[in-house]
Amino acid sequence: MLLVTGSSLYAQKTIRVNAVRANDYGVVYTLPKSSFEITLLVKKSNYRRGDFYTYAKAYLGINDPITEDRTLYTLEDLAVVNRGIADKDQSYMIEFRDKTLEPYLTLREDGVILAVNSEGEIREGNDIELPASESVDLNPRRYFTQETLMAGSTAKQAELVARQILDLRRSRTDILTGEAESMPPDGTAYKVVMDQIDLQEKALTGLFTGTTAVEYLKVSYEVIPDTGNIDRRVVARFSKLLGPVDADNLAGEPIYFSLRNKTPRVEMNLSEREQKKLEEKLSSGLVYNIPGKADLTIEFRHETLLEKEVDVVQYGSKEVLAKRMFGNMKQPIKVIFYPELGAIKQIIQ
Repeated sequence: MLLVTGSSLYAQKTIRVNAVRANDYGVVYTLPKSSFEITLLVKKSNYRRGDFYTYAKAYLGINDPITEDRTLYTLEDLAVVNRGIADKDQSYMIEFRDKTLEPYLTLREDGVILAVNSEGEIREGNDIELPASESVDLNPRRYFTQETLMAGSTAKQAELVARQILDLRRSRTDILTGEAESMPPDGTAYKVVMDQIDLQEKALTGLFTGTTAVEYLKVSYEVIPDTGNIDRRVVARFSKLLGPVDADNLAGEPIYFSLRNKTPRVEMNLSEREQKKLEEKLSSGLVYNIPGKADLTIEFRHETLLEKEVDVVQYGSKEVLAKRMFGNMKQPIKVIFYPELGAIKQIIQ
């Protein structure tokens, strides 16, 4: 599943829901299930040949100018984050006693529980910083001399521009060695002059070497596991000519996602009476997740790009805090959850 890039997709507000007489002192909440967001950091390089690329070696000794316009993509980095999405099949109600001191729950906008009698927190960000782009915004023709502008052929223009580049280099050397006829009067003027020389040289040399503009982009994909293992699922593909593409686009090479459960599953053969007792337990207290452990692996081009142990709600189990824990009139118990797991982070008494 392809996602919109950026953290704004997951920016959610918190909601405080009080347990009052109007709702019979009961508050409905939802537990999350694991949802892994795979974010690719992609570098897009736009190569553009210069107008004088055929004269690069003859006039400036440049052996490897860009000879054709092209765009290439490279995969620079990759990150995986468990976002924890609301599991609509795991919604519960906790009923407080009517004399409990101002009980309340803090929820995400999607109903996922964050805390009891506390504000809780929401984690944001996707662990990858977007580097600054490197654009080419220089117009070399603004630095052409009158003679170059009036030249009758491309070959003549290339010759005159090459001569201008060599003059700029010579001027820089003269200033650096103190041999220039007119030296900058102070440090500020020196910097201004040298920066201008560098700028002009870069712009004009680009007519021979070609130019490269670089930009970075992030693309994210989502994997929501079930209770089984995932063995090398193709979550996306990547092409050096097209960049990241969908999993079914064979123009790119596959990016594989694997998830292997490390938590032994205990089969519970409950009698009808035991099953009923379990349901009553889940319906009366505060239900929370105990995630299982798993090995997560990302592979691309026969290399392992990422390998780490992760918590997975779908591989774990559930437990309950008894309702009587929240009946303290003088000092209410606070419970803070990991928002992406629905597991207890802290109990404050």
